[in-house]
Amino acid sequence: MCLHLKVSTKLLICLHSRRSQMRSHHTHSSFSLSFIFLFLFFNIFSLSTPKLEPLKPSPLGSYHQRKQPVSAILVFGDSTVDPGNNNYIPTAFKCNFPPYGLDFKNSIPTGRFCNGRLVTDFIGSYIGVKEFVPAYLDPNLGINDLMSGVSFASAGSGFDPLTPTIGNVIDIPTQLEHFREYKRKLESKIGKQNMEKQIKEAIFCVSAGTNDFVINYFTIPIRRKSFTIEAYQHFVTYNLKQFIQDLWHEGARIITVAGLPPIGCLPIVITVFSGEPLTNRRCIDRFSTVAINYNFYLQKELDLMQNSLAHLGSKIFYLDVYNPVYEIILDHRRFGFEEVSRGCCGIGYLEASVLCNPKSYVCPNTSAYVFFDSIHPSEKTYFILFKALRPIIDSFLSSF
Repeated sequence: MCLHLKVSTKLLICLHSRRSQMRSHHTHSSFSLSFIFLFLFFNIFSLSTPKLEPLKPSPLGSYHQRKQPVSAILVFGDSTVDPGNNNYIPTAFKCNFPPYGLDFKNSIPTGRFCNGRLVTDFIGSYIGVKEFVPAYLDPNLGINDLMSGVSFASAGSGFDPLTPTIGNVIDIPTQLEHFREYKRKLESKIGKQNMEKQIKEAIFCVSAGTNDFVINYFTIPIRRKSFTIEAYQHFVTYNLKQFIQDLWHEGARIITVAGLPPIGCLPIVITVFSGEPLTNRRCIDRFSTVAINYNFYLQKELDLMQNSLAHLGSKIFYLDVYNPVYEIILDHRRFGFEEVSRGCCGIGYLEASVLCNPKSYVCPNTSAYVFFDSIHPSEKTYFILFKALRPIIDSFLSSF
């Protein structure tokens, strides 16, 4: 059964409205146009709950506390869960270079859009299947690597078929096809019956949607000509539901689906859509409200799916990302953060991927920043998010 938000949607909207008097909701068209040209230049030539508690000192250790009968962790989505698949495709959406990976093991830039580990790495370690979730397209993976789980995710992807075409990345249907290929590889090594058991006992993690709204709907006018924001939310959710159904038909039984974060608080969104991006770095409520409404509708649809498939052994869990991240931003000092409105890399306003590179300035203390670049959270933020999601993780572990 999907878990519901501890903080009501109405309360969050009221909170946003109260703060909105201090914020600007107007987009300077000339600035937005400049960003679109910057985005196109970058794309062509340069070829992201329970009450939270502050972290204790030295919090970013490994978790091996649980040893559950989980066979593997299998991941689909965008840059929030891509550990480096984009390294192996012709796209500008890459980060297999410093300063990415600054706080990863041996400071290796693996292709994770982060200074360190992702939430799925912490989950994989916590459930005892592997320390780091590797990229499926990594040619160096052996059968043991495949058996315990991989990520099929691709930075820049989304549930809207148009979204991955913007950055020439791996769309969701292709990620599904890679999963089918993955199953064939397992079957050839361990047999069909063992392969099916392996898939049935795996945990599936799905995390995408931010690019559909931030990069696609709000930045490029194509979808806005055909969809109202409400219609687009339903369109994205419909595509997500189709993907979940496809996973179920391929044998997935334990599926987690992450909602949207407070997208109005992403540094790049503030930079592009704030009327005063240099002087007013506060969250933009109208964008975060879109995320709230989308998450509410998504939860409702996942509940309906769960109710219809429960008798067949399926368990679908909604992962609340919005509330933990918003709480961190709202009360950042309680969690040991100093900067919430810009990334650690460069000036932190627009830098991401190749704009955050070995020549970029990097803040001296990554743990003081909620975001590492202008879009993606730092490892510390991901770890706090993992801690917030841990009760839900424990609930689906207990279902085995």
